Amino acid sequence: MTESTVKDMKKIKAGIVGGAGYTGGELVRLLIHHPYTAVSFIHSRSNAGKPVASIHQDLIGETDLVFADALSPDIDVLFLCVGHGEAKKFLAANEIADAVRIIDLSQDFRLQKDANGDRPFTYGLPELNRDQIRSAKNIANPGCFATAIQLGLLPLAQSGLLDEVYTTGITGSTGAGQSLSATSHFSWRANNVQAYKTLTHQHLKEINQSMAQLGAEKTEINFVPWRGDFTRGIFISSMIACEWPIEKLSSIFKTFYEDHPFTIVSEQEIFLKQVVNTNKCVLQLEKVGSKLVIHSAIDNLLKGASGQAVQNMNLLFGLDECAGLNLKATAF
Repeated sequence: MTESTVKDMKKIKAGIVGGAGYTGGELVRLLIHHPYTAVSFIHSRSNAGKPVASIHQDLIGETDLVFADALSPDIDVLFLCVGHGEAKKFLAANEIADAVRIIDLSQDFRLQKDANGDRPFTYGLPELNRDQIRSAKNIANPGCFATAIQLGLLPLAQSGLLDEVYTTGITGSTGAGQSLSATSHFSWRANNVQAYKTLTHQHLKEINQSMAQLGAEKTEINFVPWRGDFTRGIFISSMIACEWPIEKLSSIFKTFYEDHPFTIVSEQEIFLKQVVNTNKCVLQLEKVGSKLVIHSAIDNLLKGASGQAVQNMNLLFGLDECAGLNLKATAF
């Protein structure tokens, strides 16, 4: 679109519920600079009446928005940045017009078994469901670990190469949310690493659902997540047994993602700072003997949450998939 077309275009009116947390803050940052959106309200009961920039202090001078304690019906899309279990409660307690698209960043509607009656949700991993997202009414945004792990496995699932997967992943402290806990204090996180939810992480259910969608329903994924000593980002390493040569494997990955602008297959060793502050997922394959390792890296708050939510909004409304998401990595 030309600059004049952008100015003349009717902007998408967006509302945000739960705008004071980490994912809510990232969403505000993206939407106030998005060329095709206008933020109608940012809901936060605990901060109602306060300037948004008093909570998200990096936004000083960028927005005059104030947190609201009521919803405005005059919106086109509603983002739910609430805790797990809270999205269902919110929709049960509030009447949202059928014409309003909902993008939920919790895990409440990611599984098919959790379908929400007359308001169905489509699983919003664009690299898997882009066509379905374009025609959907409501989106269940994927989890952060789920996004990073799936993007490393989807081409293998489609090629029938998955049987048993061993995967480890480390995440920054923002993955635990903004509320303080014993393991999110600086004094605990600094110079520290810990495994948690070994083999039982909640994102495994949505990963298994996606693998089944590509015919790999018998895949066994053994996942050990770690808490890391940094603020944001996820780095995953997944290992499988595979006899295919690395050249053929690299080819199927590049073909699978050739039309997906945010997932990149690297020929070089990858690292976390390549993706922090971007909506990218960068992948790298390594083959030693009959073992294949797939490394994947994302920013948990962007491609793992709010960036992917905006990507889904772009698809829902027929916009350029990359609109508002041309972000620079914080490489230094």
